[in-house]
Amino acid sequence: MKFLLLSLITYTDRSKSQTRRLREVVENAVLGEELGFDAYGVGERHERPFLSSSPPVVLSHIAARTSRIELWTGVTTLSLLDPVRAFEDYSTLDNLSGGRLQLIIGKGNGAAQAQLFHVTVDDQWDRLRESYDLFRRLWREDEVTWQGRFRPSLTGAETWPRPLQQPITVWHGSATSRASVDLAASYGDPLFSANVTNPIEPYAELIDYYRERWAFHGHDPAAIRIGAGTAGFYAARTTQEAVSVYKPIYERRLQAFRAVGVQPVFPTLEDAIERSSILVGSPQQIIDKVHRYHERFGHAVMHLSADTEGLTDEQHRASLELFAGEIAPVLRPLKGR
Repeated sequence: MKFLLLSLITYTDRSKSQTRRLREVVENAVLGEELGFDAYGVGERHERPFLSSSPPVVLSHIAARTSRIELWTGVTTLSLLDPVRAFEDYSTLDNLSGGRLQLIIGKGNGAAQAQLFHVTVDDQWDRLRESYDLFRRLWREDEVTWQGRFRPSLTGAETWPRPLQQPITVWHGSATSRASVDLAASYGDPLFSANVTNPIEPYAELIDYYRERWAFHGHDPAAIRIGAGTAGFYAARTTQEAVSVYKPIYERRLQAFRAVGVQPVFPTLEDAIERSSILVGSPQQIIDKVHRYHERFGHAVMHLSADTEGLTDEQHRASLELFAGEIAPVLRPLKGR
């Protein structure tokens, strides 16, 4: 199993400047490489309280500060973006990073995107499908002739620079809808389950559906690749210590949900530890939970939250060191299936 640190670059601690928060993300990626994590990912959001509106810029800075760690997106919101411009940004990054880029695409979330990009609930999936059709071809073809509904057509169009990887790996982010699962399976692309909001079963059902659609399209079952997210992370020597540190962070999250009229699925941290994918506890407790999810998902990549808000620098580093030193070595032998 591979381990991906992922940040949506939340910005809720206003005692910090936005500049400092962005630099924290870069420093966390450097730390991730130092500790032996496989990858560092940056999400894409276009509203408060996130500073992740420009992942290729952030990842390019991380690329300049690191040499080995893979650079992921999570997710690249192709329903909002011009696929030609997105290709140019990420192909440039692929070259500058020495071929360390992997993409997770998706339609994106948040009401602000409708206002900023004029993408609606009614057309977001059509936009995603169309954008990905063109985006995928741009990685593979030196000249593209294409026509669609949502952007001007192309005739013998060239895009530069050409990518270093031939082709790049594109994962499809899946939250609760079968649409992204269908899209991934139809192209024979890997699937990354969000796995953050609900208990295990809805996500397991979508992964089962992905396997069915994969077979329907005639792809090799041995070639399936699945990733899965987690709803939060903090490791400590004992469960009691982990819960004590993380409970105020979780309770602030609940307050933020309720402030915008969203009732949390897991009303207490203890309930979340019992029934959700959150990884808060001792090393053995976290190992046991990951094994349980792996038995149901068969995933080969797992993401952990790299956001530090609510933790001191010392707590954040100690938690990552504990994962890298005592948890990851036990879980690495787990294979995708």
